Amino acid sequence: PVNSFLGESVSEIKQAINQLVNYDIDIGPNRITLNEVNEEDWSTAWKKYYKPVKISKRITIAPTWEKYKRDSKDEIVIELDPGMAFGTGTHPTTVLSIQALERYVQNKHEVIDVGCGSGVLSIASVYLGANHVRAFDLDEVAVKSSKSNVIVNGLSNQITVKQNNLLQNVTEQADIIVANILAEIILLFEKDAYQLLKPDGVFITSGIIQAKKQEVITALENVGFAILEVNEMEDWVSIIAQKPEESR
Repeated sequence: PVNSFLGESVSEIKQAINQLVNYDIDIGPNRITLNEVNEEDWSTAWKKYYKPVKISKRITIAPTWEKYKRDSKDEIVIELDPGMAFGTGTHPTTVLSIQALERYVQNKHEVIDVGCGSGVLSIASVYLGANHVRAFDLDEVAVKSSKSNVIVNGLSNQITVKQNNLLQNVTEQADIIVANILAEIILLFEKDAYQLLKPDGVFITSGIIQAKKQEVITALENVGFAILEVNEMEDWVSIIAQKPEESR
């Protein structure tokens, strides 16, 4: 920020870069230049690059500020404004999640969305037939963004968004739990997910890097899940697991 500490900040940056030579890093001339940037510019400029994207057989994600006409009556259009929350809905991990929801969500299903971000997976679940979705995120910005997008899509009666740490204090069971978050986070609540799923319920996980794939699979199997699918897109992995009908 442009304040009275700006000179000191630049000096500290330069000094910190100088320290990189201790790690055998070539820092070049270490010349620092300053440009003043209007805060409003960077917070909204990205919008001009965010266009409607068809991400599955039936679902297209369109930014709220773009006019989009359906290709067919069967096409599902999710209107989205992620604001400052993570998730435009077009990242490979989100695409993998929505494609999985498209295969597994059935009419009248109860769904839990863990780490809901912009709310795109919750909205997709309802459009695909879910009766109700409980969406949780620890980040206040994400909760606000999800609530806003739920309203824009006219789904306030079918999606409940709350600030919550993963599945803590959640007691009502679901047919599907979807979590598009890091593998390290998935490994914190796989037991809770197992307990909260109904028999035959499906746990859709995404946001997993290749190096963590086997670790997540092993953890899911250890709590009793059967692995149904392992899908990959670019460098990302989605694992779909099912709680057996006769669960232990």
